[in-house]
Amino acid sequence: MINSQVATKYTLSELLDLILLHGFQSGGSFAIWRKPKSNNLELTLNESPKPERTSINLEELKPGFIVHPFADQEDQKAFFISASKYWSFKIGATIPDEELPSWLVQPTEENTSKKTIFRYSFFSENNTNRAKDAREFGDEKEHFIKLVKKGILAIKEGTLEKVVPARTKYVPLEESFDLAKSLFSMLEAYPNSFVNFFHIPTVGTWIGASPEILIETKGNYFHTMSLAGTQPAIGENPLKTAAWTQKEIEEQALVSRYIVDCFKKIRLREYEEHGPKTVLAGTLLHLRSDFKVDMKATNFPQLGSVMLQLLHPTSAVCGMPRKPAHAFLKDFEDLDRSFFAGFIGPVNIENETSIYVNLRTASLLNGYSILYAGAGVTEESDPEKEWEETELKCQIIGKFLQNHKP
Repeated sequence: MINSQVATKYTLSELLDLILLHGFQSGGSFAIWRKPKSNNLELTLNESPKPERTSINLEELKPGFIVHPFADQEDQKAFFISASKYWSFKIGATIPDEELPSWLVQPTEENTSKKTIFRYSFFSENNTNRAKDAREFGDEKEHFIKLVKKGILAIKEGTLEKVVPARTKYVPLEESFDLAKSLFSMLEAYPNSFVNFFHIPTVGTWIGASPEILIETKGNYFHTMSLAGTQPAIGENPLKTAAWTQKEIEEQALVSRYIVDCFKKIRLREYEEHGPKTVLAGTLLHLRSDFKVDMKATNFPQLGSVMLQLLHPTSAVCGMPRKPAHAFLKDFEDLDRSFFAGFIGPVNIENETSIYVNLRTASLLNGYSILYAGAGVTEESDPEKEWEETELKCQIIGKFLQNHKP
C-alpha cells in the first residue's frame, strides 16, 4: 500500500493501488482495462453516484466504457461509464508525480483508508444487488450435469443445434484480499486477453480477462471473431501440438456460420475470413476465426452498432438457433448471469471502439468472488467433461482472487 507521503515515482503496482483507491473514494463509476497485446493501461472515471444508462448506438455515443448484461433490459439500454476523466499510460515504466493527471490525487488517512474502502466495496451487506445463496458444490455439479443432459436431449430431438449452459462458483474472499495485486498479476499473466475491472455503484464490481472480441471498429475497418472449442494448454509448444475433436471443430464452425448468416441478413458480401486457427487464452486453447470488413468500401459506417445487435448474445455463449437456445436457458438454467456473457469495452476512445464478450470474469460481492463459466453443448458432449471444462475456466480468474496477503 502507498503511504501517506507523496512518492516521486510510481510503479504499476503502486499506480493500480492509487487508481483503485481514488475510484472507490470518488463514489462514482470507473473502469480500468488493457487491450490484448497492448502496452497501454487505460481508465475512465465518472464521479456521479448515479449509474448512467445509454442506448446502443455506438457511433453516436460520447467516449466511455459500455457494460451490457447477458439478457436485454426492458428499455434496451446498457450501463455506461462516460469518460469525463480519462487517462492512459504505458505499462512498464515508472510514472513521476508530474505525469499523473491533476484529478488523480492520493486519498489521505484523514479521508479514509484502503481497508475501509475495500471492505465496503466487497464485504458490504448493503449492496442492492445482493448475491443469492450459493449452492453447495455437489448440488451445483448435479444441477449442471442435469442441465447438460437436457441440452443433449433437446439437440437429439432437433429443437437445438447447440446450447451453452453456464454456472457459478462462489469462493470466499479473504479479508486480506488485495485487488490491486490481483489485477497486476492478471495483467502479467494474460497479455493476449482483455484484462478489465469496472465498478458501478449499486450495480456491480467485476474483474476479468476476456479472450473474445465481439465487435471492433478502428478507422474504416470492422472486426469480429468466432471463438469456440476449449482444451488445456499442455507442453512447451501447445499451439503446435493441439489436436481438436470433431465435436470441437463443429462447435466452432457453428459460431462462424452464425457470423456469416448475420452478414447475409444485412446483404454484406465483401468481407475477409481468416481461420480457424488455434489460439492461446491464459492456460486454455481455443479455435478462432477472424472476420474483417472495410466499412468505407462497403459504405456501411454504422456496421459496428448493426452487428453488435445482431451478434449479441453470440452462439458461443447462448447456442443455436439463438431464440430457442435462449428460451431453453431461461427455462432451465436457473441462473442470473448478470454481466457474464454480456458485453463490455471502451467506446469512441481515441477513435476506436472495442467491445468484448464478458468471459473469464468474476463479480466481487458480499465477501465472495462469484466466478462464472459456460460450456458449449452439442450432441457429442460428455456431461462430466463439460463440467470439467467449466472448472478450468473458473480457475482462469479464480486463482488470482485467493490467498492474497498484505
